[in-house]
Amino acid sequence: MAAARHTQHTRDRVLDAAEGLFFRDGIAVTGVDAVAAAAGVAVATLYKHVGSKDGLLHAVLRRRLDAWLEHWDAAVARAGTPRDRLLAVFDAVATFRAASGPTQWCCFLATASERPVPAEPGTDPVLELVRQDTRLVTDRLVALAADAGHADPAATADALLLLYNGVLASLLRGTPADPVALARRTAAALLAAHA
Repeated sequence: MAAARHTQHTRDRVLDAAEGLFFRDGIAVTGVDAVAAAAGVAVATLYKHVGSKDGLLHAVLRRRLDAWLEHWDAAVARAGTPRDRLLAVFDAVATFRAASGPTQWCCFLATASERPVPAEPGTDPVLELVRQDTRLVTDRLVALAADAGHADPAATADALLLLYNGVLASLLRGTPADPVALARRTAAALLAAHA
């Protein structure tokens, strides 16, 4: 039992260090030596836990996706109406940003921007995880829009995705001052106009 806790603690330290370095300094420029040093482990220990730099990035993104979903699930659970459940994506962004450490922006968008598209689709597990995140957000917004009674749930989801992606870019740029609240208000007005 103690060995399992130690192993998990070591893995968490490695993932914490990688997440901080990858999304503060950049994925491409961050070597596994720097991650191992920041985590206080040997490079061999890092490889034992994640297998490769791509395995490390995949593990960081998987953990981040799981944490994001917990925040979104909690925001949906707190919402009192179907409309509020649809808008909960913005509430989740706010709580997720507050709980996660300092990073430049959305780790999935950062990864997509740094990663070349492979010649053969489906051959890059990291990009497949990025696509999974995109599908998950899209599918969930479509389902929530349908639950809220929107005549065209896919169009509603597309509009909210545009605002959601704008929030993520605005957080990187640092303007406007509170892009999450502005996007939520804009989304609420858009939903009210098309109710």
